[in-house]
Amino acid sequence: MTSFPYLTELPRFVFFTGKGGVGKTSLACATAVTLADQGRRVLLVSTDPASNVGQVFGLTVGDQITAVPQAPGLDALEIDPNEAAEAYREKIIAPVRDVLPQTALDSITEQLSGSCTTEIASFNEFTTYLADDERIAGYDHVVFDTAPTGHTIRLLQLPGEWTSFLDAGKGDASCLGPMAGLDRTRAVYADAVRRLANPAQTRLVLVARAQQSTLREAARTSTELATIGITEQHLVINALLPAGDVGEADALADAVREREHRAIAAMPEALRRLPLTTVPLRARTVVGIDAVRALLRTDAAEVVDGIEDEQPVDLGSLATLIDEIATTDHGLIMCMGKGGVGKTTVAAAIAIALTDRGHTVHLTTTDPAAHLDEVLDHEVVGNLTVSRIDPHVATQEYRDKVLASKGNQLDEAGRARLVEDLLSPCTEEVAVFGQFSHLVNRARRQFVVMDTAPTGHTLLLMDATGSYHRDIARSMGETGTYTTPLMRLRDPDLTKVIIVTLPDTTPVLEATELQDDLQRAGIHPWAWVVNASLAAARPTSPLLRARAAAEHQQLERITELARRTAIIPMLAEEPYGPDALRHLTTSTRQPV
Repeated sequence: MTSFPYLTELPRFVFFTGKGGVGKTSLACATAVTLADQGRRVLLVSTDPASNVGQVFGLTVGDQITAVPQAPGLDALEIDPNEAAEAYREKIIAPVRDVLPQTALDSITEQLSGSCTTEIASFNEFTTYLADDERIAGYDHVVFDTAPTGHTIRLLQLPGEWTSFLDAGKGDASCLGPMAGLDRTRAVYADAVRRLANPAQTRLVLVARAQQSTLREAARTSTELATIGITEQHLVINALLPAGDVGEADALADAVREREHRAIAAMPEALRRLPLTTVPLRARTVVGIDAVRALLRTDAAEVVDGIEDEQPVDLGSLATLIDEIATTDHGLIMCMGKGGVGKTTVAAAIAIALTDRGHTVHLTTTDPAAHLDEVLDHEVVGNLTVSRIDPHVATQEYRDKVLASKGNQLDEAGRARLVEDLLSPCTEEVAVFGQFSHLVNRARRQFVVMDTAPTGHTLLLMDATGSYHRDIARSMGETGTYTTPLMRLRDPDLTKVIIVTLPDTTPVLEATELQDDLQRAGIHPWAWVVNASLAAARPTSPLLRARAAAEHQQLERITELARRTAIIPMLAEEPYGPDALRHLTTSTRQPV
């Protein structure tokens, strides 16, 4: 039996969205199974690039609708965003491959290489299961794992005849170019957007953990989607540590419970207005149909027994990594990864440790959701300077520059369309690039520690860097001498990329994909840091011990993927302030 408010009177379409690792795939799967067990016909669609729906059910699930035999009435489908983007690019380029010169083809390919294209291609596929009534006629519910972003929906809401604008050669749009390949009518997309915004048809489930940073991200997503009309929202706080058994003594468990309660009590106002569901932390990972069904059951107590200690996995300490970094006096340290994994904390801890070793350090962020001031507790120590690339300021300066140059060459209608294009979300990434390049160059003289944006934004930034590199290479030719930001990022003597992750399935999958993408660009990550590990914290609570044991498979995987590693234990309190950050880089951890 279930008693979770977000499940009450579900409309036909249900979307789950949230940061990586918060459990949205588990909740989407459990919701789909619950509905199927009630006799409904359900289609579960994943648009998550790190989808593990197949792993949850023990099935091979791809781009064909696949029945889930353990849950009669449930079918599943995984839309691979990367495959969708590749097919999308080919659809645009194929008709002109034998017509245009190679330089023009290269330019089109480059324009279609960013994350915008991936998002739009995924949406192109996804509208089939939202707006095509014939395709979904046999289903009572369609459950989506990862809803489309407000970014993508805003693109589809852009007014104007963007196709003719591009055909006339008047735009070098950062987002409108990728939209040129949309193969359905604008009416179909408009209908899809209307369905998303209709409370009688669609419910959006925001999934978060009881953590300040995750709740802030959920609040920003909620506000963004409400602004474009998607107001039927429910908040689910997942994996809330339940009350301990009588007589159980575990200082870490008690501290985590208190921290989670404080985070919920102080959550942003945008979330307070939403219906709230809390789902308890389970002892076992949600893999297998029994675990999926158990996630949303409230009629039976979970039994935790038979926990065996795993063989130790030696991942090393953050202090050891910093000792190696500090052997020189300058360089770029880039902390990368999905939102919510602790990039800001790790970046700030590294910066303070290098300052304590006598180095001059500049700590900066390109993350629009960054909270450096909070992590530093508004203190600046030693030879540490702090900055933030403000996307809004950079974007406005970029828009003014483009309108003053290119805009002056257009007629009134063309200028209006250019203004429209410059309002698109991708413009922000292009605008940030100039300031990012300045920081890369600064790292030749001192340490620059960069807390980057979440992975999708970061890869857009890398795309901009790569585009600049190729433009310079083409203009200089074989004999020219030049150094571009991408060349500096590829230089292991200058740049050290540190991938930050959590010891859970989805964050490790996403970190693996990030590493693959970086390596394709010729950038080889220097180290991985595993944050908030229960295995490293060595809890005594039976439930937390079971969760710690479940981490070991991912920790073993990380040792296979990474050249260097470090692990940070789950802490009783979030590390805010210089002293707490120093503790992360001065303690030597034993194998976990």
